[in-house]
Amino acid sequence: MVCKVISSDLILQAQDKAKIGQLPDYIPWLSQADPNGLAIAFISLDNQLESHGNIEQIFPLMSVIKPFVLLYLLEQLGEELVFKKVGQNPSNLPFNSLDQLEIDNGFPRNPMINSGAITLASLLMGENGFNRCEKLRFWLNKQAGCQLFLSETILNSVRSLPNFRNQAIVEKLTAKGYLENPELALDTYNHICCLSGTIIDLVRLGLLLVKGSDLILAKHCQIVREIMTTCGLYEASADFAQKVGLPTKSGVSGAVLTLIPEQGAIACYSPPLDAQGNSVAGLWLVEHIASLIC
Repeated sequence: MVCKVISSDLILQAQDKAKIGQLPDYIPWLSQADPNGLAIAFISLDNQLESHGNIEQIFPLMSVIKPFVLLYLLEQLGEELVFKKVGQNPSNLPFNSLDQLEIDNGFPRNPMINSGAITLASLLMGENGFNRCEKLRFWLNKQAGCQLFLSETILNSVRSLPNFRNQAIVEKLTAKGYLENPELALDTYNHICCLSGTIIDLVRLGLLLVKGSDLILAKHCQIVREIMTTCGLYEASADFAQKVGLPTKSGVSGAVLTLIPEQGAIACYSPPLDAQGNSVAGLWLVEHIASLIC
């Protein structure tokens, strides 16, 4: 059982590791997060739950929503259409890299970086960003048994400062014909990144990708897991896959979700980030726990 390896000492070590990380400064809400805040949860295939830390802490999923957008669209639209719009190849460049788009002639390399996620957001159905986000939220809550909600506070914080890099990505995608309504695509992307919840909500989402459901094709879960393994941590993905070998996705809020095949899922939250935008303490915890239970 994972509860035998997530010790208080392990958490204290992770909090110490977090001190070398930095809070992101381009979203005011994230820059004001408690750098000492930490929560971790494990859920097994039979729904046994073990959690530590501040499990009541609310945080936005940010990029951790990306695997679930992919899953939702695979279910709604099918593989052929989805992968005409976005690739499945890893990138060695940052998650918001314009150089990667230039190298690929405007084609989004994978769904886990911003260009791919914005493109997939453009495929969600609904008349505006809010309605599109609500349909995704309702579906995920129903499938995973979680209670995600859209945080207007965090959405307003995201909107309060211009994200010139994402705007440039949208312009490039539009110029190359991958977006028809760039403003709606970016607004939808901003909405879905602000879907929020607790560490328990996040770990239940992870369990959905591990065990699936009668209403989701097992192949679609497998595709998402594979892309998480190769692309989920941006340019750190290959190194982490070699060391740990588990499907993992991070977000700049400090969230990390890791899937353990045939066992369950681990979710971590610790806001300080490394240079690649991944939670320092989260990745450290996952690596150490994986070495004990895998």
